[in-house]
Amino acid sequence: MSAHTGDQAPSNGSLSTSDLQFSNGSSHVDDNAQSLLYLETLYEQYQKSPDTLSPEWREYFEKLDEESKQDAGQTLRPQRKPFSIFNPPSMSEGGLRRPQRMEVAGRQERLDQLIRNYRVRGHILSEVDPLGKKRGNPPELKPEFYGFTEEDMDRRFSTSWMGGPEVRTLRQIVQWLKTTYCRSIGVQFMHIDSLRVRQWLQTRMETTGNRIKLTRDEQVRILKRLSNAVLFEQFVQKKFIGEKSFSLEGAETLIPLLDMAIEKAGNEGTKEIVIGMAHRGRLNVLANILHKSYRQIFREFVDADPELHIGRGDVKYHLGYSSDWLTSKGNSVHLSLCFNPSHLEFINPVAQGRMRAKMDRFRDVKHQEGLVVLIHGDAAFIGEGVTQETLNMSELNGYSVGGTLHVVVNNQIGFTTTQEQARSSTYATDIAKMLQIPIFHVNGEDPEAVAQAVNLALEFRKTYHRDVVIDMYCLRRHGHNESDEPEFTQPLMYHDIKKHPTVFESYFDQLIRMRGITREEGEEIVEQRRLVLEDELKAAKQDSYIRCLEYYGGYWYGYRGGSVSEADTIQTNVHMDELSRVMNVLTDYPEGFHPHRKLVRLLEQRREMGRGEKELDWAAAELLAFGTSISEGRPFRMTGQDVERGTFSQRHAVLHDVQDGSIYSPLKQLAAVDGLVELHNSPLSEIGVLGFEYGYSLDCPEGLIIWEAQFGDFCNAAQVIIDQFIASTEDKWERLSGLIMMLPHGFEGQGPEHSSGRLERFLMLAAEDNIQIVNLTTPAQHFHCLRRQALRKWKKPLIMMTPKSLLRLPKCTSDISELVQGQFEPVLDDKTISDPQSVTRILLCSGKIYYDLLKAREEQERPDVAIVRLEELYPLPYVKLQEVFARYPAGTEVRWVQEEPENMGASRFLKAHFGQSFFDEYPFRSIERHASASPATGSKKSHQVEQHSLMEAAFAKY
Repeated sequence: MSAHTGDQAPSNGSLSTSDLQFSNGSSHVDDNAQSLLYLETLYEQYQKSPDTLSPEWREYFEKLDEESKQDAGQTLRPQRKPFSIFNPPSMSEGGLRRPQRMEVAGRQERLDQLIRNYRVRGHILSEVDPLGKKRGNPPELKPEFYGFTEEDMDRRFSTSWMGGPEVRTLRQIVQWLKTTYCRSIGVQFMHIDSLRVRQWLQTRMETTGNRIKLTRDEQVRILKRLSNAVLFEQFVQKKFIGEKSFSLEGAETLIPLLDMAIEKAGNEGTKEIVIGMAHRGRLNVLANILHKSYRQIFREFVDADPELHIGRGDVKYHLGYSSDWLTSKGNSVHLSLCFNPSHLEFINPVAQGRMRAKMDRFRDVKHQEGLVVLIHGDAAFIGEGVTQETLNMSELNGYSVGGTLHVVVNNQIGFTTTQEQARSSTYATDIAKMLQIPIFHVNGEDPEAVAQAVNLALEFRKTYHRDVVIDMYCLRRHGHNESDEPEFTQPLMYHDIKKHPTVFESYFDQLIRMRGITREEGEEIVEQRRLVLEDELKAAKQDSYIRCLEYYGGYWYGYRGGSVSEADTIQTNVHMDELSRVMNVLTDYPEGFHPHRKLVRLLEQRREMGRGEKELDWAAAELLAFGTSISEGRPFRMTGQDVERGTFSQRHAVLHDVQDGSIYSPLKQLAAVDGLVELHNSPLSEIGVLGFEYGYSLDCPEGLIIWEAQFGDFCNAAQVIIDQFIASTEDKWERLSGLIMMLPHGFEGQGPEHSSGRLERFLMLAAEDNIQIVNLTTPAQHFHCLRRQALRKWKKPLIMMTPKSLLRLPKCTSDISELVQGQFEPVLDDKTISDPQSVTRILLCSGKIYYDLLKAREEQERPDVAIVRLEELYPLPYVKLQEVFARYPAGTEVRWVQEEPENMGASRFLKAHFGQSFFDEYPFRSIERHASASPATGSKKSHQVEQHSLMEAAFAKY
């Protein structure tokens, strides 16, 4: 490896034999490829511009050329290459003698290794810990490890590739390497495969000593931001004794860090910044970055308006906020701090999804006008798996946002857990090495080093559109919260912390010593901020609080949440001509495109469906719902594992050419504008991808935003997103979402992991009309339900239990006229019953078991049994259900029939709502499998026995 990049030798600079001294240990020049490459490079330079080399090297290469010419004339002996490092001039023919050449090559080789190891391992020596903890002294960073002696330290070497002086002594080289890689910034970047990227980083670090030059105004700005951060925390601790705030104390440099990042990004064209962070420091960020008024924050501490928050909202250090920032150059940047529960890292994909929606809305296809800033704790960053999922998604086409700035607020402790107990890796950020990105470890008590890290990180992101990590080492001045006693578990650490000055005090003293500011100026900054805080606290105790429902503004103007009305119906039908046109587009493909032969027939069948010549199956109706919504100008986005084809080979929304592998998406041909249609197979992730799509839905109310699980059971792996975000989006966060979750559900004898979409869990979360839950039975219902979700102004997440075997069941079809004339029906009555008064039993069901009951009724010849389908389980359609039951004689027994065990499915939910009878007129009992710890049997034959037993019980005459 070379001295200048680790992969390539320098291409210019005048070198002399005294400049390049090598060891005596090598026996051949060609023993080491690094030396060979170096000498070959010098020869290329000699051929192009011999005057740039020292006389010794020119003489050496002239001898080589002379011998090469002589060799070329010798035709009777074996030919050898005119010149190569493998073919130097003879030792007796002038030039550098062999021992001398070997000494030059050897020393340069060992210097190259030393330089490379500083780039690779220099971060180990960096002084990033504010408490001064050392992390070792690697021998490979010592000159003596490479055989250099004290005499060698003043020997001169070429350093033209490092920037600065072209020739330096070894002592100066080592000092410059320490300055660059071992001061307040330690950098990990040599894991990056690209030579070009490594050279880009090396150039910007090694030519500056990895230090930024700040003006006095910039230094004063940093000091003011530190003052604001420190005083806010001290003020809250003094005025609200014992209140939890999850203080930023010890990590206050986060505030100037964010200030610098927003300024730089905003001045370079960024228009939107989405910030995700956990609770530590959130109040400080809200106050000093988002500029949420101090009085509003203080009023939340006082908790002066409890009647406004009964049964809703979240604690003040979980809430989100948005505002506009005006940069020093007059550019406006919209800031959005995402709400986040105590599940720390799970906001990461949500924030990414929000930004992707914003970028898609403004057609920012190059992803240059937005920035996601994710602020992590060190223990959470390495500890929670959603971090890996988010990092993995960062450069995938369906999820990219042009690179995220990750800031790890490294307190060096997790609650009471030490680093040794929290991770197996050296750094909390080692998980980020899965990406081809740099990681900057920086001492948070050196604000100017932090400024350099921010500047270089954002330059890297802008240049390469990749994530970048700043690992800001700091400390946690108090315990996990303000009432916690940290000395119980970390007595030594907190003994040192108690004696440690604030970063404001340290930086203030530094600027005074540098004469960047006077003590009087600094004290004036502090006093002005203190007076502001006092005035805001007085105002907080006097002002009335007005609750702001922000989701009624912006993109969400005209949409609403709250309770549903059964009168809140919407026309979802589509004209026949439009359905036929859309289906023709969906089944067409370009001339010269070669779909799989089986799909050619499938597409022809769908064309017949579109003309009304053949009944619609589930996939065709679904595609028509997608296609008509897209044709109406609505954004469409669907992701999940295998969604392009469909898990059950039913959808085929993306076609593949069998000859050249190219792809074609018919849905995209229906969009009036490019970028309105996104259909992506997701990585093998549930929680990261579902979080992303939920975030996307927050900024795209008019779109059809869908996440489909490969099997409904796999929503287990995304439970945090479901519980903490989707189900509580309005109640906790005062935000609306129209996200659709499709969960393939149905007991088919495929075992406990491929049967249940866990309907019962969603029903348990259902309250206050927070979500919609459906388990549909016809393609037409699926069509109308999807279109209703797209068209409806009442926006709530939609949970769809979608079928598996019904996708190809001959009886599970719909006539296209049902799409032309109908609408979504939350309850489907039994249209085969001509005389409702003759009915002796009503079987109430939902989803796939309807067809099992239908078959069993035919086999048992029971025309006295009506089968009613409850298509929408939540919100419960009381009025519609009562209307249907009213057709049948009062006192008729209702049996709820489900495939799931008694403790799962909708059985207990319905019993809780209706008790022993429906509407006090229709006795109610349930038919289901026995309560079980697992959803289903693993034996297909056992499954068949159980299904048969359900049918027997449903029709039994008792």
